[in-house]
Amino acid sequence: MPPLALVTGSAHRLGKAFALTLARMGYAIALHHRGSVMEAQATAEEIRALGVDCLPIRADLTQPEKVDFLFSLMDEMNAPLEVVVNSAAIMPIGNIRHIELHDWDTTIHLNLRAPFLISQRAAPRMTSGLIVNITDIGAQKAWSRYPAYTVSKAALESLTKTLARAFAPTIRVNAIAPGLVLPSDIVAEEQWNHLIERLPLKRPAALEEITSTLEFLIKNEYITGQTLVIDGGYSLI
Repeated sequence: MPPLALVTGSAHRLGKAFALTLARMGYAIALHHRGSVMEAQATAEEIRALGVDCLPIRADLTQPEKVDFLFSLMDEMNAPLEVVVNSAAIMPIGNIRHIELHDWDTTIHLNLRAPFLISQRAAPRMTSGLIVNITDIGAQKAWSRYPAYTVSKAALESLTKTLARAFAPTIRVNAIAPGLVLPSDIVAEEQWNHLIERLPLKRPAALEEITSTLEFLIKNEYITGQTLVIDGGYSLI
């Protein structure tokens, strides 16, 4: 029976790339998404074409009961859980003087509380394996336009260390902190290009340069409690 990997927020973008990478490594995939039904189905078909099982699961991870629902469906796959990638996140814009409480709470609940709850529920199902939290180079910055996001990602790196100590020696917990990879709707093209030009390496990361870090963490079993920064030198500026 092939081992199982859970990837949250994996219908598209970086989460999809992580799911496809794990599928190529032979893992069955629990493909979580919040509402991207069409994208999730398309990604699931890509994964099944690689010869592994894939179950798309729709769940709003800001609601703790939906985390339990996610695991109840995963349990029906009858596969040993070995890898968890907490990739789902939101990045609302907001001045910290005026940010709405709802936006703050939703960001913290999805970006921080959900990885905690998922890790807590995954641990009893894992005899060994790896949990990877996807943070951000912004966790080490003070991005004034994204206060809830940067606080949540900084806290997620702290949570990574706490979980690594608690779950050792059987389960390893690490984080990957990407820099600029894919442009988003909240960043104008001109601003994106300006950010790229400031990078020492003068280009965004290729998806495989981020996903290969996940492969490395799976294969090197002597790493836990660490955040691997893959940012093209962003942290230097």
